[in-house]
Amino acid sequence: MSAGLRDNQQELVSFRRRLGVVVALILVCFGLLIARFVWLQIISYDSYHAQAEDNRISVVPTPPNRGVITDRNGVVLARNYSAYTLEITPSKIPAGQLDATIDQLARIIDIQPHHRRRFRQLMEETRTVGSLPIRNRLTDDEVARFAAWRFMFPAVEIKARLFREYPLGAVAGHVIGYIGRISAKDAERIEDWDNADDYKGTEYIGKVGIEQSYERELHGKTGFAEVEVSAGGKPVRTLGLTPATPGNNLVLSIDIRLQQMVEQLYGAKRGALVAIEPKTGDILAMVSRPGFDPNLFVDGIDPVNWKALNEDPDKPLLNRPLRGVYPPGSTFKPFMALAALETGKRTPNWSFHDTGVFNFGGRQFRDSKPGGNGVVDLHKAIVYSSDTYFYMLANDMGIDAIANFMRPFGFGEYTGIDMEGEKKGVLPSTEWKRNAFKRKEAQQWFAGETISVGIGQGYNSYTILQLGHAIATLANNGVVMRPHVVREVVDARSGERRATVPTQSYTIPLKRENIEVVKSGMIDVNRFGTGSAVFGNAPYVAAGKTGTAQVIGIKQGAKYNEALTPERYRDHSLFVAFAPADDPKIAVALIVENGGFGAKAAAPIARKVFDYWLLGKWPEELDDPRKAAALTTDDDESAAQAAPGDELGLPQPVAPDAQRDQVRDDLVAPPPAPRRPAPAAAPDGGAAAGGATGAAATGATAGGAASAATSGASPSAGGASGRGPAASNPAAVHGADPAAPRRDAPARPAPDPAIPARKEDTP
Repeated sequence: MSAGLRDNQQELVSFRRRLGVVVALILVCFGLLIARFVWLQIISYDSYHAQAEDNRISVVPTPPNRGVITDRNGVVLARNYSAYTLEITPSKIPAGQLDATIDQLARIIDIQPHHRRRFRQLMEETRTVGSLPIRNRLTDDEVARFAAWRFMFPAVEIKARLFREYPLGAVAGHVIGYIGRISAKDAERIEDWDNADDYKGTEYIGKVGIEQSYERELHGKTGFAEVEVSAGGKPVRTLGLTPATPGNNLVLSIDIRLQQMVEQLYGAKRGALVAIEPKTGDILAMVSRPGFDPNLFVDGIDPVNWKALNEDPDKPLLNRPLRGVYPPGSTFKPFMALAALETGKRTPNWSFHDTGVFNFGGRQFRDSKPGGNGVVDLHKAIVYSSDTYFYMLANDMGIDAIANFMRPFGFGEYTGIDMEGEKKGVLPSTEWKRNAFKRKEAQQWFAGETISVGIGQGYNSYTILQLGHAIATLANNGVVMRPHVVREVVDARSGERRATVPTQSYTIPLKRENIEVVKSGMIDVNRFGTGSAVFGNAPYVAAGKTGTAQVIGIKQGAKYNEALTPERYRDHSLFVAFAPADDPKIAVALIVENGGFGAKAAAPIARKVFDYWLLGKWPEELDDPRKAAALTTDDDESAAQAAPGDELGLPQPVAPDAQRDQVRDDLVAPPPAPRRPAPAAAPDGGAAAGGATGAAATGATAGGAASAATSGASPSAGGASGRGPAASNPAAVHGADPAAPRRDAPARPAPDPAIPARKEDTP
């Protein structure tokens, strides 16, 4: 019995122990639970409360309105409008079902093959997890049809977005540029900017032209909307709104009527022109022909259009004034003459008997005029474009003295224009050649190479922008104004205007009497010399210089025959000028590729530019702008600047086609009136242009110069024919395929809307 009692006691003790362990375990568990509650509700309250608010409130970025771009007279060149887009989020569609989804959508909304190709291209380029547009600018009927079938497409939605539009199409396309979707490379670049946060929610960025170089001014500051959302992520209400700040507006120095006029004058010809106001550096026109329509790129260019532009032998995507390099030909001679006077190598009265041949190193460098020009001084050498005079001058000066004098004028240097992608060109010198060639034997500069440099050939290779900048500096008596396309930046909120180039860059120390000697020669070029056939009857005094630059080399003893030469191998036609000569208001430099003698193709365009700018005269052969519809100015665009409508209560989209038709059909341009009284007429020019015409400028071409810099081949100093060897590939001058046949394209038609008269034209 005692043994049973002991067993019961032992069991009781064991039970109490087990009970104590269980109670302790329960207390520990409750303690841990209470500690966790304290951690969550007290210690970490602020953190979890913020996370809960974030789950309840969604911060939606609101992209700003991009700034408007206008010309100097208020004509709108780039603007925004709102429209609906149909967008697909590929990440929400099961693998392999994307094509089937698009096929189903095509039954409701018109989706063409090029829409599909562009959508695939966007998927490859962006690789985003967000939505991508497959159709833009939906009509109200299409929006209504999709809304009825919305439940069938969980990965598809309609969004209201702002679109960029360039009302004039291809007019000034290279200057204005275009915007496009932000690529991975663009995103990396944006991360380094101090305003990277302003690009949240932004899908487009400037790609080329002014749209690119003034991206930060145009973009604006992103706004934010605080939206309360449900557990399913659907917006319930807007709690707060920080409006976006629109981008600043840009006023260009371009006169778009002048720009359009020049583009029409070029027609189907290839070339480039730059017109500058010497006293300010304002670029009045910057033409590159052929061009392209920037509207093609806004939504992502179709592969078919891209192939057509990219494979066109005329290279419409090449910005010729900015990136095309050419030999300046005889347009280089006025600067050589000024260098001779400034360095003391020549005086105005020094003369010699020009026999039409310059002998050097056992070779003959021939003048473009057989037999020469007789007794020639500096003035006559400019007027009649004596090659022999400048052969001798270049030999006497030496290549480094030439380079040192030309560099301050911008030759072989960046002009500093407010556009990206400018080419530097080639200003030859002994140092340049050492750096340009790898083989040591090719790095030596030979004295014979200097000869053709004196007439703007040889290694000389410059952009038309550089040539225009140099002639504007000469017209401005050595005062250098940085060339610029944007005249003013206008603050979108305050309306304050900020000039982009308020003061001069520097002044080249030149003697005024030497400048006047050179200008006198250039004036007589247009009165008696190589430009007299075009400018002889002008009611104003213009100073100019013709130029002809060869594209292919001619064997010694052979004669150049333009009629027998394929079009793409013919000489380039160049011209530089400024007017009025005593108080220059405009300076131009232009080239007509394969146009022949400078006075034949280039000078007539310059004459019409001056007639328009100084006299308000529109060329008779072009369409009368008074019979066409006018364009709207920035004051008319306030409605188009509204952001797209959405659940935040922003304005609803408008129909862009109807808006453009309203602009084009309802507004009529006023008749142009003369800008100002015509200057006093120049004295009657005596004898017709005679002597050297510059049509056979000697030395190597820009193709030879440019290709020599990359291939290691040294261009010849010149040949017996006076037309030294050029590069084997003349396409190096302008990027065209020399073997490609010239297409018999009709003259390029003017854009549908006409350009209204400038403000200065209205009394």
